[in-house]
Amino acid sequence: MGGKVSCTLGEIKNRADLIIYWGGNPAECHPRHFTKYTLTQKGKFVPNGRKDRTMVLVDIRETASARAADVFLQVRPTKDFEVITTLRALLKGQPVDTKLVEETGLTLEQFQDLVDRMKRARFGVLFFGMGLSMTRGKHMNSAALLTLAAELNAFTKFVAMPMRGHGNVTGGDVIMRWTTGYPFGVNLSRGYPRFNPGEFSTVDLLIRGDCDAALVLGADPGATMPQPAIDHLARIPTIVLDPKVTHTSKIARIHFTTAATGISAPGTVYRMDEIPLPLRPALKSPYPTDEEVIRRIYQAVAAKPPLTPPVGPKLPAG
Repeated sequence: MGGKVSCTLGEIKNRADLIIYWGGNPAECHPRHFTKYTLTQKGKFVPNGRKDRTMVLVDIRETASARAADVFLQVRPTKDFEVITTLRALLKGQPVDTKLVEETGLTLEQFQDLVDRMKRARFGVLFFGMGLSMTRGKHMNSAALLTLAAELNAFTKFVAMPMRGHGNVTGGDVIMRWTTGYPFGVNLSRGYPRFNPGEFSTVDLLIRGDCDAALVLGADPGATMPQPAIDHLARIPTIVLDPKVTHTSKIARIHFTTAATGISAPGTVYRMDEIPLPLRPALKSPYPTDEEVIRRIYQAVAAKPPLTPPVGPKLPAG
Protein backbone atom coordinates (compact mmCIF):
# COMPACT_ATOMS: atom_id res chain seq x y z
CA MET A 1 0.00 0.00 0.00
CA GLY A 2 1.36 3.42 -0.89
CA GLY A 3 0.43 7.03 -1.43
CA LYS A 4 -1.50 9.32 0.86
CA VAL A 5 -5.03 10.55 1.39
CA SER A 6 -4.85 14.32 1.25
CA CYS A 7 -6.75 17.47 0.33
CA THR A 8 -6.27 21.22 0.10
CA LEU A 9 -5.87 23.59 3.02
CA GLY A 10 -9.14 25.20 1.92
CA GLU A 11 -11.01 21.95 2.56
CA ILE A 12 -9.41 21.69 6.00
CA LYS A 13 -10.43 25.27 6.79
CA ASN A 14 -14.04 24.57 5.80
CA ARG A 15 -14.50 21.00 7.06
CA ALA A 16 -11.98 19.76 9.67
CA ASP A 17 -13.38 19.31 13.17
CA LEU A 18 -10.46 17.19 14.48
CA ILE A 19 -6.93 18.48 13.91
CA ILE A 20 -3.94 16.40 15.03
CA TYR A 21 -0.42 17.84 14.92
CA TRP A 22 2.28 15.18 15.26
CA GLY A 23 5.96 15.99 15.76
CA GLY A 24 5.58 19.66 14.95
CA ASN A 25 5.33 23.03 16.65
CA PRO A 26 3.15 25.19 14.38
CA ALA A 27 2.78 27.97 16.97
CA GLU A 28 6.45 28.86 16.40
CA CYS A 29 7.34 27.22 13.05
CA HIS A 30 4.13 28.00 11.12
CA PRO A 31 2.70 30.92 13.11
CA ARG A 32 -0.25 31.64 10.77
CA HIS A 33 -1.35 28.03 10.41
CA PHE A 34 -3.76 28.17 13.35
CA THR A 35 -5.42 31.43 12.35
CA LYS A 36 -5.53 31.01 8.58
CA TYR A 37 -6.34 27.36 7.96
CA THR A 38 -7.06 25.24 11.02
CA LEU A 39 -7.76 26.10 14.64
CA THR A 40 -9.48 29.49 14.85
CA GLN A 41 -10.60 29.91 11.24
CA LYS A 42 -14.37 29.84 10.67
CA GLY A 43 -15.39 27.52 7.85
CA LYS A 44 -18.51 26.53 5.93
CA PHE A 45 -19.11 23.38 7.99
CA VAL A 46 -17.42 24.65 11.17
CA PRO A 47 -19.07 28.09 11.43
CA ASN A 48 -18.06 28.65 15.05
CA GLY A 49 -14.34 28.23 14.39
CA ARG A 50 -12.46 27.19 17.51
CA LYS A 51 -15.62 26.03 19.30
CA ASP A 52 -16.33 23.52 16.53
CA ARG A 53 -12.81 22.09 16.41
CA THR A 54 -10.71 19.82 18.62
CA MET A 55 -6.92 19.98 18.49
CA VAL A 56 -4.61 17.16 19.57
CA LEU A 57 -0.84 17.61 19.82
CA VAL A 58 1.50 14.60 19.86
CA ASP A 59 5.13 15.39 20.68
CA ILE A 60 8.05 14.32 22.84
CA ARG A 61 8.06 17.59 24.81
CA GLU A 62 5.68 20.37 25.70
CA THR A 63 6.02 23.27 23.26
CA ALA A 64 4.22 26.55 22.70
CA SER A 65 1.67 24.68 20.58
CA ALA A 66 0.63 22.58 23.60
CA ARG A 67 -1.03 25.64 25.14
CA ALA A 68 -3.44 25.78 22.20
CA ALA A 69 -4.24 22.04 22.26
CA ASP A 70 -7.30 20.42 23.81
CA VAL A 71 -5.34 17.19 24.27
CA PHE A 72 -1.55 16.93 24.60
CA LEU A 73 0.02 13.47 24.33
CA GLN A 74 3.68 13.36 25.34
CA VAL A 75 5.34 10.28 23.88
CA ARG A 76 8.80 9.03 24.74
CA PRO A 77 11.54 9.86 22.22
CA THR A 78 11.97 7.30 19.38
CA LYS A 79 8.60 5.66 20.19
CA ASP A 80 6.51 7.28 17.43
CA PHE A 81 6.34 4.14 15.31
CA GLU A 82 5.11 2.08 18.27
CA VAL A 83 2.44 4.69 19.04
CA ILE A 84 1.17 4.70 15.44
CA THR A 85 1.06 0.91 15.17
CA THR A 86 -0.78 0.69 18.49
CA LEU A 87 -3.39 3.15 17.21
CA ARG A 88 -3.78 1.07 14.05
CA ALA A 89 -4.27 -2.08 16.12
CA LEU A 90 -6.92 -0.49 18.35
CA LEU A 91 -8.63 0.97 15.29
CA LYS A 92 -9.09 -2.55 13.92
CA GLY A 93 -10.06 -4.04 17.29
CA GLN A 94 -6.84 -6.00 17.67
CA PRO A 95 -5.39 -6.81 21.13
CA VAL A 96 -2.29 -4.89 22.26
CA ASP A 97 0.36 -5.69 24.87
CA THR A 98 -0.08 -3.34 27.84
CA LYS A 99 3.61 -3.59 28.71
CA LEU A 100 4.59 -2.41 25.25
CA VAL A 101 2.00 0.36 25.49
CA GLU A 102 3.57 1.64 28.72
CA GLU A 103 6.96 1.93 26.98
CA THR A 104 5.54 4.64 24.72
CA GLY A 105 4.91 6.97 27.67
CA LEU A 106 1.14 6.85 27.18
CA THR A 107 -1.58 4.81 28.84
CA LEU A 108 -4.01 2.47 27.11
CA GLU A 109 -6.83 4.84 28.10
CA GLN A 110 -5.11 7.70 26.25
CA PHE A 111 -4.74 5.52 23.16
CA GLN A 112 -8.36 4.47 23.24
CA ASP A 113 -9.55 8.03 23.78
CA LEU A 114 -7.62 9.21 20.70
CA VAL A 115 -8.95 6.34 18.58
CA ASP A 116 -12.51 7.13 19.66
CA ARG A 117 -12.03 10.82 18.83
CA MET A 118 -10.68 9.97 15.38
CA LYS A 119 -13.55 7.59 14.60
CA ARG A 120 -16.18 10.12 15.80
CA ALA A 121 -14.75 13.00 13.75
CA ARG A 122 -16.69 14.17 10.70
CA PHE A 123 -13.47 15.31 9.00
CA GLY A 124 -10.06 14.70 10.57
CA VAL A 125 -6.57 15.72 9.53
CA LEU A 126 -3.12 14.51 10.59
CA PHE A 127 -0.41 17.16 10.21
CA PHE A 128 3.06 15.67 10.76
CA GLY A 129 6.34 17.55 11.08
CA MET A 130 10.06 16.88 11.08
CA GLY A 131 9.86 15.60 14.65
CA LEU A 132 8.30 12.45 13.19
CA SER A 133 10.72 11.87 10.31
CA MET A 134 13.97 12.94 12.00
CA THR A 135 13.84 10.35 14.79
CA ARG A 136 14.33 6.58 14.80
CA GLY A 137 12.26 5.05 12.03
CA LYS A 138 12.60 8.10 9.76
CA HIS A 139 10.53 7.61 6.58
CA MET A 140 8.90 4.48 8.02
CA ASN A 141 7.23 6.67 10.67
CA SER A 142 5.74 8.86 7.95
CA ALA A 143 4.62 5.80 5.97
CA ALA A 144 2.92 4.36 9.06
CA LEU A 145 1.07 7.63 9.71
CA LEU A 146 -0.09 7.84 6.09
CA THR A 147 -1.36 4.26 6.39
CA LEU A 148 -3.22 5.16 9.60
CA ALA A 149 -4.94 8.04 7.81
CA ALA A 150 -5.94 5.74 4.94
CA GLU A 151 -7.33 3.11 7.34
CA LEU A 152 -9.37 5.72 9.21
CA ASN A 153 -11.36 6.30 6.02
CA ALA A 154 -13.18 3.03 6.73
CA PHE A 155 -14.91 4.97 9.55
CA THR A 156 -14.87 8.64 8.56
CA LYS A 157 -13.12 11.13 6.30
CA PHE A 158 -9.46 11.52 7.28
CA VAL A 159 -6.48 13.09 5.50
CA ALA A 160 -2.76 13.52 6.19
CA MET A 161 -0.40 16.33 5.28
CA PRO A 162 3.27 17.04 6.06
CA MET A 163 4.18 20.35 7.70
CA ARG A 164 6.98 21.40 5.39
CA GLY A 165 10.06 23.20 6.69
CA HIS A 166 12.04 25.23 4.14
CA GLY A 167 10.34 27.19 1.40
CA ASN A 168 9.09 25.20 -1.60
CA VAL A 169 10.16 21.80 -0.26
CA THR A 170 6.82 20.57 -1.57
CA GLY A 171 7.79 21.86 -5.00
CA GLY A 172 10.89 19.66 -5.00
CA ASP A 173 8.79 16.63 -4.09
CA VAL A 174 6.15 17.38 -6.72
CA ILE A 175 8.68 17.82 -9.53
CA MET A 176 10.53 14.65 -8.54
CA ARG A 177 7.26 12.73 -8.50
CA TRP A 178 6.07 13.70 -11.95
CA THR A 179 9.52 13.32 -13.53
CA THR A 180 10.68 10.11 -11.83
CA GLY A 181 7.64 8.69 -10.04
CA TYR A 182 9.27 9.07 -6.61
CA PRO A 183 9.35 12.04 -4.16
CA PHE A 184 12.92 11.76 -2.80
CA GLY A 185 15.80 9.30 -2.33
CA VAL A 186 16.15 8.85 -6.10
CA ASN A 187 19.30 7.56 -7.83
CA LEU A 188 19.70 8.20 -11.58
CA SER A 189 23.22 6.82 -12.01
CA ARG A 190 22.01 3.87 -14.15
CA GLY A 191 20.05 6.09 -16.51
CA TYR A 192 16.69 5.37 -14.91
CA PRO A 193 15.25 6.32 -11.48
CA ARG A 194 15.75 3.99 -8.52
CA PHE A 195 14.01 4.73 -5.22
CA ASN A 196 15.45 3.50 -1.93
CA PRO A 197 15.20 5.75 1.16
CA GLY A 198 18.01 5.01 3.58
CA GLU A 199 20.40 4.22 0.74
CA PHE A 200 19.86 7.07 -1.70
CA SER A 201 18.62 9.73 0.76
CA THR A 202 20.80 12.84 1.02
CA VAL A 203 21.66 12.47 4.70
CA ASP A 204 22.62 8.81 4.30
CA LEU A 205 24.77 9.50 1.23
CA LEU A 206 26.68 12.25 3.03
CA ILE A 207 27.17 10.34 6.28
CA ARG A 208 28.54 7.32 4.39
CA GLY A 209 30.75 9.59 2.27
CA ASP A 210 29.41 8.12 -0.98
CA CYS A 211 29.38 11.42 -2.92
CA ASP A 212 32.46 13.42 -3.89
CA ALA A 213 30.68 16.67 -4.92
CA ALA A 214 27.46 18.47 -3.94
CA LEU A 215 25.21 21.14 -5.45
CA VAL A 216 22.91 22.80 -2.90
CA LEU A 217 19.95 24.74 -4.24
CA GLY A 218 17.21 26.30 -2.11
CA ALA A 219 18.30 24.58 1.11
CA ASP A 220 20.65 24.97 4.07
CA PRO A 221 21.78 21.47 5.08
CA GLY A 222 24.60 22.98 7.13
CA ALA A 223 21.98 24.23 9.60
CA THR A 224 19.71 21.19 9.76
CA MET A 225 21.61 17.98 8.96
CA PRO A 226 23.56 15.78 11.40
CA GLN A 227 27.15 16.84 12.08
CA PRO A 228 28.78 13.91 10.16
CA ALA A 229 26.86 14.97 7.04
CA ILE A 230 27.93 18.60 7.49
CA ASP A 231 31.55 17.51 7.97
CA HIS A 232 31.49 15.62 4.67
CA LEU A 233 30.02 18.65 2.87
CA ALA A 234 33.00 20.64 4.15
CA ARG A 235 35.44 18.03 2.82
CA ILE A 236 34.10 17.80 -0.74
CA PRO A 237 33.61 20.48 -3.43
CA THR A 238 30.25 21.99 -2.44
CA ILE A 239 28.48 24.58 -4.60
CA VAL A 240 25.69 26.70 -3.08
CA LEU A 241 23.09 28.84 -4.84
CA ASP A 242 21.42 31.20 -2.39
CA PRO A 243 20.44 34.88 -2.16
CA LYS A 244 22.11 35.18 1.26
CA VAL A 245 25.00 33.77 3.25
CA THR A 246 24.01 30.55 5.02
CA HIS A 247 25.65 27.96 7.26
CA THR A 248 26.21 25.83 4.16
CA SER A 249 27.72 28.61 2.07
CA LYS A 250 30.30 29.23 4.81
CA ILE A 251 31.70 25.71 4.32
CA ALA A 252 31.20 25.62 0.53
CA ARG A 253 33.92 26.01 -2.09
CA ILE A 254 31.70 28.22 -4.28
CA HIS A 255 28.68 30.38 -3.41
CA PHE A 256 26.61 31.93 -6.20
CA THR A 257 24.54 34.86 -4.96
CA THR A 258 21.21 34.62 -6.79
CA ALA A 259 18.04 36.67 -7.03
CA ALA A 260 15.39 35.94 -4.41
CA THR A 261 12.44 34.05 -5.90
CA GLY A 262 9.18 35.94 -5.56
CA ILE A 263 10.96 39.19 -4.71
CA SER A 264 13.37 39.75 -7.60
CA ALA A 265 12.94 36.57 -9.65
CA PRO A 266 9.80 34.98 -11.13
CA GLY A 267 8.86 31.38 -10.48
CA THR A 268 6.32 28.93 -9.16
CA VAL A 269 6.19 27.59 -5.62
CA TYR A 270 4.02 24.83 -4.21
CA ARG A 271 2.08 25.29 -1.00
CA MET A 272 2.23 22.45 1.55
CA ASP A 273 -1.03 21.09 0.09
CA GLU A 274 0.64 20.96 -3.36
CA ILE A 275 -1.25 23.92 -4.82
CA PRO A 276 1.04 25.79 -7.28
CA LEU A 277 1.38 29.52 -6.68
CA PRO A 278 2.96 31.70 -9.41
CA LEU A 279 5.24 34.44 -8.09
CA ARG A 280 5.87 37.75 -9.82
CA PRO A 281 8.94 39.77 -8.85
CA ALA A 282 8.36 43.15 -7.28
CA LEU A 283 11.97 44.34 -7.52
CA LYS A 284 14.88 44.01 -9.93
CA SER A 285 18.11 42.30 -8.91
CA PRO A 286 21.65 42.54 -10.30
CA TYR A 287 22.09 38.83 -9.56
CA PRO A 288 21.09 35.98 -11.87
CA THR A 289 18.23 33.64 -11.05
CA ASP A 290 18.80 30.06 -9.91
CA GLU A 291 17.61 28.87 -13.32
CA GLU A 292 20.15 31.03 -15.16
CA VAL A 293 23.04 29.76 -13.04
CA ILE A 294 22.03 26.10 -13.46
CA ARG A 295 21.59 26.60 -17.22
CA ARG A 296 25.07 28.13 -17.53
CA ILE A 297 26.63 25.30 -15.52
CA TYR A 298 24.86 22.77 -17.73
CA GLN A 299 26.04 24.51 -20.91
CA ALA A 300 29.63 24.67 -19.62
CA VAL A 301 29.62 20.98 -18.73
CA ALA A 302 28.11 20.05 -22.11
CA ALA A 303 30.80 22.08 -23.94
CA LYS A 304 33.65 20.22 -22.26
CA PRO A 305 35.23 17.44 -24.33
CA PRO A 306 34.48 13.94 -23.04
CA LEU A 307 37.04 12.40 -20.76
CA THR A 308 39.10 9.72 -22.45
CA PRO A 309 39.92 6.71 -20.29
CA PRO A 310 43.63 6.22 -19.54
CA VAL A 311 45.40 3.85 -21.93
CA GLY A 312 47.25 1.07 -20.15
CA PRO A 313 50.12 -1.06 -21.42
CA LYS A 314 49.22 -3.53 -24.12
CA LEU A 315 49.12 -7.14 -22.99
CA PRO A 316 51.01 -9.72 -25.01
CA ALA A 317 48.93 -11.80 -27.41
CA GLY A 318 47.83 -15.17 -26.18
